[in-house]
Amino acid sequence: MPNFFTDNEDIQFRFNTMDLGSLADIMEEGFKFAKEFDHAPAGKAEAVQNYRMVLDALGGLSGNFIAPRAEDVDTTGPVLQENGRVAYAQGTAEALDMLAKGEVMGFTLPHRFGGLNFPNLIYTMAIEMVSRADAGLMNIFGLQGIAETINAFASEEIKQEYLPDMAAGKTTGAMVLTEPDAGSDLQSVKLRAYQDDSGQWRLNGVKRFITNGCGEILLVLARSEPEISDGRGLSLFLAVRNETIKVRRIERKLGIHGSPTCELQFNDCPCQLIGERQRGLITYVMALMNGARVGIAGQSIGIGEAAYRVARNYAAKRKQFDTAIENFPSLRDLLIESRLDLLAARLLTYETCRVVDILYGASRRMEYDRPTDKDELKTLREKERKFKKLAGMLTPMSKYYASEMAMKVSNDAIAVLGGSGYMKDYPVERYMRDARITTIYEGTSQLQVIAAVRGVVQGAAEQTCQELAAELVDAPESVKPLVEKLNATLPVLAEVIGFVKAQPGVEYMDLYGRKIVDAAIDLMVGYWFCRDVKFDANRAPIARRWVNTRLIKIKMLREMILSGDRSSIEDFAALAGPVPTEV
Repeated sequence: MPNFFTDNEDIQFRFNTMDLGSLADIMEEGFKFAKEFDHAPAGKAEAVQNYRMVLDALGGLSGNFIAPRAEDVDTTGPVLQENGRVAYAQGTAEALDMLAKGEVMGFTLPHRFGGLNFPNLIYTMAIEMVSRADAGLMNIFGLQGIAETINAFASEEIKQEYLPDMAAGKTTGAMVLTEPDAGSDLQSVKLRAYQDDSGQWRLNGVKRFITNGCGEILLVLARSEPEISDGRGLSLFLAVRNETIKVRRIERKLGIHGSPTCELQFNDCPCQLIGERQRGLITYVMALMNGARVGIAGQSIGIGEAAYRVARNYAAKRKQFDTAIENFPSLRDLLIESRLDLLAARLLTYETCRVVDILYGASRRMEYDRPTDKDELKTLREKERKFKKLAGMLTPMSKYYASEMAMKVSNDAIAVLGGSGYMKDYPVERYMRDARITTIYEGTSQLQVIAAVRGVVQGAAEQTCQELAAELVDAPESVKPLVEKLNATLPVLAEVIGFVKAQPGVEYMDLYGRKIVDAAIDLMVGYWFCRDVKFDANRAPIARRWVNTRLIKIKMLREMILSGDRSSIEDFAALAGPVPTEV
């Protein structure tokens, strides 16, 4: 009986070594909720045990119930009915019903709304397991960030009206942001929000590429200030599915077929304002999308895990020339690199979640329980500032790295299986199709790099590495030489940052942003892998392989960044060739 929690040694390792008790203390605010709610934990040990039990149950559900239905869901997909309603594929509907019965549709919502009040880190582990089973289903399960946004910014009346049903799995939601002419550039949103004679807010216009657009609770980004053409003219609204919202079509897609991607028409649809006017994009949607980006990182890791397992199993069993193909050196190298990238993506994403959870605690205390002691307040402010800066870098970084990993690992899995991988006899072709969207939605990889490189250039990655180096002064003997190599290479990061800063404008930084971000990731992950050996000596080969190969790559990246080559900017027309007259 497969269990996607207990069968994953790396998730188990992270679960056991990431000090979940401290995160529980943050979420439970000193475990004060135990006095009011029977299901709230009274201490760290109880909270961590709750996390384990829920993940164990969800791991079993993912392996035994969701995964066996995924292929049929991919084949059938959702259907737009004549009455304008969307019917999920049977497997999707059955899985959502089971998830609701398992009481896991309110992972991060407070106890008072029926939520589990779990840290983002535990929710991301759950997302990964569901995604390994069925990546399309995750797009519905993973939309719990909508409820988080309502909880963070809506009025108490709106919270009480909608959050209990969302936590119970009775309703699902959708982020209604994108339009035909406003994809990554959400400042260009045109959908109109206006107040009628009675003061009721209403929505008019079209939205496109809306994941689970058939959901009952829609958070809609709309232009409430027609005289302001940029993001300052946008507000966020809550609309409930009704006859004034028409699903015009379900998009035909390469992958994630179980997730209905809808085009929506709003016809004077009644809605409610979330928070304040003009803060829709600048404050609310940015918070929503940051959570969604970590979710996509988790989804990517689940896809990568599924693809790698098929490839690893096939390579061990498939024989050619009287030997298992895993004995071919080049294929061994491919499998090793796939697993290292997968482990690195999980580690980077989980560390991001840890930082986000700590930031949540600091920000919440600043807002609701601000210290009166000046020194304590100063310390809290510095902590909030530090982790906000770190989260601002790590969030886009983890989404970028994990999604690119999912594409590479699933593509390499097909290479391992050869012709069989290209056929539908094995699920790896589905994994590659599902992986492709992860590099696109919630911000393309290019946009994630642009966001992440700002944090790197501002010193967040270098500071993280310095703190890890200090932590590893007493590193195990097996990795001490590796830590010394990392310490010797760390100045390279400062060198390339200094060079980029000296260039006029931001063009050069954006041009070489991916290389700078890659170098920062390689260094941070190197230190983290070395730290892992403190907990498990058997992980030394992972750290050794990573450091010895990635430091060579960093030297190459340094040469490219310091080259000063601007041909992509200055010689684009000559290098790209003329625009084709026919396509």
